[in-house]
Amino acid sequence: MVWNRIARTLRAGPLTEPAGAADEATAHALAERLHAASQARLGRSLAIRQVDAGSCNGCELEIHMLNSVVYDLERFGLHFVASPRHADVLLVTGPVTKSMHDALLRTHGATPDPKWVVAVGDCAIDGGVFKGSYAITGGTDSAVPVDLTIRGCPPSPAALLDGLRSLVEANGR
Repeated sequence: MVWNRIARTLRAGPLTEPAGAADEATAHALAERLHAASQARLGRSLAIRQVDAGSCNGCELEIHMLNSVVYDLERFGLHFVASPRHADVLLVTGPVTKSMHDALLRTHGATPDPKWVVAVGDCAIDGGVFKGSYAITGGTDSAVPVDLTIRGCPPSPAALLDGLRSLVEANGR
C-alpha cells in the first residue's frame, strides 16, 4: 500500500508551479544604481539587517533570493550583516507580534545613525491578514519609525531592489 502511494507520487511529479523567468538585465541595472547611490550617500557599501517580527517567512524567501545567483548583491558590495550594530538598513518583515515588539525596539536602538527602516510586505506595513489579531501590535510603525514601505505578499526581489534604490537615492540628495 505504501509502495503504491510512493510510485504514484513519483509518476505525478512535483505539484509546485515553475519559477518565473528573472529579468537579469533589470536586476543588474537596479543593483548597480543601488551600489552607486550607497557609495555617494555613505561612502561605502550598504549593510542590511533583516528582522523577522513575526512573519510567515514568505518575505524572507524573497529576501534570500537577493543573495542568489541571479541577483547576487555581494558583487555590488551590498551585503547582509548578522548584527544591527553594523547595519545601515533594517528590513522588517511580518506583523510586529507582542513578543517581538521589545526586540524590534532594541534592534532599532542598536543600529547606528544614519539608519533606515524598511517595512517589507503587506504584513509589515499594516498587519496584513493578521490585522486586528490579539497577538500583534500592528505594523512596523507601531514600534519604530518607517522610512520606506514595499508592498506585496510577498514582494519580488526586483521590487526589493527598486525600493532600496529609491530609499538611498532619495536620502542622498
